[in-house]
Amino acid sequence: MEALIPTPADCEVRSVIKFFNAQSIAPIEIHRQLCWVYGPNVMSKQMVRRWCRQFSAGRQSVHDEKRSGRPSIITDDLVELVWERIMENRHVTITELSSHVPQISRSLLHEIVMEHLLFRKLCTRWVPKQLTPEHNKAHGVSIDISAAVT
Repeated sequence: MEALIPTPADCEVRSVIKFFNAQSIAPIEIHRQLCWVYGPNVMSKQMVRRWCRQFSAGRQSVHDEKRSGRPSIITDDLVELVWERIMENRHVTITELSSHVPQISRSLLHEIVMEHLLFRKLCTRWVPKQLTPEHNKAHGVSIDISAAVT
């Protein structure tokens, strides 16, 4: 028999485990039910047992806990520096920016420009993704190019 729900979210599966565990159903039976509904590769028996133990020990959340990872080296000062360089010359490229800010990589510069400053390259000029009337006046844009950006 094929799975009724082929690609469940992790938190959905954990919610089902939490529900069955609250009803004192054995982990092996919970695993059997999960495989019947979601397919055989949904979660291993060992993981079902582990989640049952955690829920029995008092865990309430079905979501992953935050894990420490590599800290971001993007700082407000760095974002401000990139902003200033772009405002000096709106035609600047990532390669040219990297020569002005040699301490960070081109990929990190691209991330700052695209995700932190929310700029997009349009007609070889950096513009905000969502142009407001104030942006249009400040940058001398008389036509509505917001449709072209999306």
